[in-house]
Formats: sequence, C-alpha cells, structure tokens
Amino acid sequence: MDLTTRYLGLNLRTPLVPSASPLSNEIDGIKRMEDAGASAVVLHSLFEEQVKGELEEVQARMMYGTDSFPEALTFFPKPAEFVTGPEEYLNKIRKAKESVQIPIMASLNGSALGGWVDYAKKIEQAGADALELNVYFIPTEMDRTSVEIEQDYIDIVKAVQSVIHIPIALKMSPFFSNMSNMARRLDQTGVNGLVLFNRFYQPDIDLEALEVKTGVNLSTAQDMLLPLRWIAVLYGRVKADLAATSGIHTAQDAIKMLMAGASITMLCSVLMKNGLESIRQIETEMSNWLSEHDYQSVRQMQGSMSQKNCADPTAFERAQYMKTIMSRSS
Repeated sequence: MDLTTRYLGLNLRTPLVPSASPLSNEIDGIKRMEDAGASAVVLHSLFEEQVKGELEEVQARMMYGTDSFPEALTFFPKPAEFVTGPEEYLNKIRKAKESVQIPIMASLNGSALGGWVDYAKKIEQAGADALELNVYFIPTEMDRTSVEIEQDYIDIVKAVQSVIHIPIALKMSPFFSNMSNMARRLDQTGVNGLVLFNRFYQPDIDLEALEVKTGVNLSTAQDMLLPLRWIAVLYGRVKADLAATSGIHTAQDAIKMLMAGASITMLCSVLMKNGLESIRQIETEMSNWLSEHDYQSVRQMQGSMSQKNCADPTAFERAQYMKTIMSRSS
C-alpha cells in the first residue's frame, strides 16, 4: 500500500506527522518518534517572549548590586556575549538532523515582526527542512480593526519569506470574519502550507483559590470537525498544501482528513495520551482500511470528499445547518 504524500515540497513516507509539543523537547523523543513510524516531526515552538525573558533575567542578575559597586560592571561580559536565547533550540535542530533521517520542521512563535525575521534566519541556518509559523495571539485591543489584524498575518509571512528559502507553513486561527478570503490572501503570498487550526487554550477560574488557572486540555474527536470542514472547502481552491491538526486520534480520523483534502495529518493529544506507538498502530489500520476499500494509495483518495468533489457540496455550508435543525425537530 502506497501511503506516501507530499507536503511543503517534501516527500513523506506517510501522512502521519507529530505536531509541535513537549514530546519533541529531547533528541531521544525525536528518535523514538522516527522509530514509531513518524514521517516527519514538527519541533516544539520557539517562543520569542521566552527568549527575551531569559536575556532579561541574565541581565537583571548581572546588574544586581552594581548601584553600590559600579566597578563591578567591568567584571562581567556584556549580555549580548552570553550564549542564551535561541541557542538551545538551534542546537536541537542541528542534533536532530544528525540523529534522524526524517525531515525536521521547526516551529516559531514570534511577538514582533523583527523577532519573526531574526529567528527564522537562524532556524534556516541551523538546518531545519521547513518552518512552521505558529501565529498564536489573542487580539484584545478594542481599537484594532479586523483589517489590521489580518494584515499582521500577511506581513509576518512576507517578512519571513524575504529572508529564508526553506518552505514555510502558517499555523493559523479559524477566527476570521471570512476564512475563505483570508486563506486566499495568504495563499497569494506564496506560503507553502496552511495548518488548520491553532487550538487556543482557554483559562478557567478556581472558585476556591479565586485565581485564574490555565492548563493543557487534550483534544477530543469533536475538535477535528472544524478543520475537516475548512480543509474540504479550501481543497483545490488554494495552491498551498493543507495540514490537518486537532482531534485526530484514530486511523479513521486521519482518513477523513485526507479525503477532505489534507496532505498530512498531525498528531499530538493521542501521542501524549496513549504513547508514541500510536503512530504505528494508526498507520497499520490506515493501510488495512485502504486495502479493504480498494484504494491503491493515499493520493488516490486525497480530496475525494472535498467540497469540490463530493456529491453534495452544500453539506459544508448553510444547508447543513438547516438539515440538522429539521432532522432534530422531526
């Protein structure tokens, strides 16, 4: 059974790719992913705020007490001379490339346009095969318009494209007034892939401690329906490859995403819950399903149930809502 696929110009053995998560924090974890059948790995994200925080902490510790002993300033090197910031992440890319045969995709979460550009250049120089731009921010400023926010995404992609040559994917939010238009605008920038979607973690309130608490909530099968719909709508209408993420736990989930039009299906919660051996299990079950249903390859079924190709294109639009309401009332 031919499970090969192509994503961001990379030929992958299967569509099963672990997404950015703590599972790739260590080189040993990346090796284990390859042994378990991963066709590529997206490294955990490099956060610009974290890098800045490390630099500020180093500087604060160096400056402590120098108001009393100014001559102490001459005892220490300048903060810029310290090996800190993104170096650990960049070294991880280099070591991963030396340790495994599968493609290594870096993930970058910037906070300022200059940060996106600077770290993207360093990531390419470290040897990453591709870069995923993890645009994760909640616009809470009441005076910012949707036009300005959308332009931020376009500016980030264009700025990074201007300084690196490796393929770029954008991991984006679903919260746009017109998702189709936003996808087309991003596609027109020449971005190589769109990752649908970034799942925002929601805060809660602890009623006893009277504190806002945060935590990691693993995805459920319900979470896959939103990216499933939009991948099906966008397939064949944009040139960028489409990657599915959120809620993919079984071979059936992965197959549905591929039929909708995804080039790859990203795994995270299922690996954190059931272990890395889930990759091989999903691959085996996917291969068996394709064989039982007379498919010769993944590419043969890719996009077969997209809005472009399915028998009832309106099922992905408003008609689906009306049919559901009518079926519930009857």
